[in-house]
Amino acid sequence: MNAKAQDLIVQSDMMDPDRGVALQVALGQGPSLRAGSDLPPFFHQLYFWTPQPASNLGRDGHPKTGGGLVPDLGLPRRMWAGGRLRFSEPLRAGLVAEKRSVLETATQKRGRSGPLGFVTLRHEIWQQDQLCLTEWQDLVYREDPDPNAPLPIAPEARLDETDVQEVEFSSTLLFRYSALTFNGHRIHYDLDYARDVEGYTGLVVHGPLLAQQLMLMATAQIGPLAEFSFRASSPLMHFEMATLCSKGNDLWVRGPDGRQCMSAVALPK
Repeated sequence: MNAKAQDLIVQSDMMDPDRGVALQVALGQGPSLRAGSDLPPFFHQLYFWTPQPASNLGRDGHPKTGGGLVPDLGLPRRMWAGGRLRFSEPLRAGLVAEKRSVLETATQKRGRSGPLGFVTLRHEIWQQDQLCLTEWQDLVYREDPDPNAPLPIAPEARLDETDVQEVEFSSTLLFRYSALTFNGHRIHYDLDYARDVEGYTGLVVHGPLLAQQLMLMATAQIGPLAEFSFRASSPLMHFEMATLCSKGNDLWVRGPDGRQCMSAVALPK
């Protein structure tokens, strides 16, 4: 199945600085944002909520597919596989912004583990008549896990980093990030669901939360970003220590067993 659509969904939101401060505190940073401050990269994830009644939610807590931009591919498990961001102008706290979203592609293929659905959404965020940010969001949909199937083999992470930072992701942090981003996906806060239905060994750390940490690391090292791309390769559980690594423009997340959980490339302005 291949599908393309250009249906446009437009949302507006006041970029409340208090919401950004809440994420800074959750991440262990000092609360520095005020009205008029430039938002750190990827903090737009805190805005443009789309609340739905319970009847419009799927079993995983996300809005059901088929009712918005994402078509119903008949596959129950959703994962944020990666994305790319182009930063044109800074988004500022305390001002109204507009988000314009379209479905770029939706493709269904058959892989080794069964049918897979690949969806790419494109978002533009405008503020004061300027395009500030373009984001491509890559989602993957798949079948429920086969308990008899062998576990996928994750790639080994690089060991040649020049900068490193160890980060823990407690269940409290996952809950707070879910709340701040209005992400209802139960794999991040419902341990029984994550383990018994979707086959994980613990609560799953949000892919965007890992990407957020890498973007903050990159910004601290190379300054404001022009582009950032990331790709998830293996889920990280809430009980695992993550090692954030960087070398030049390359960044990655290494799990405690040496596997690569995410890779990224940051380009400075």
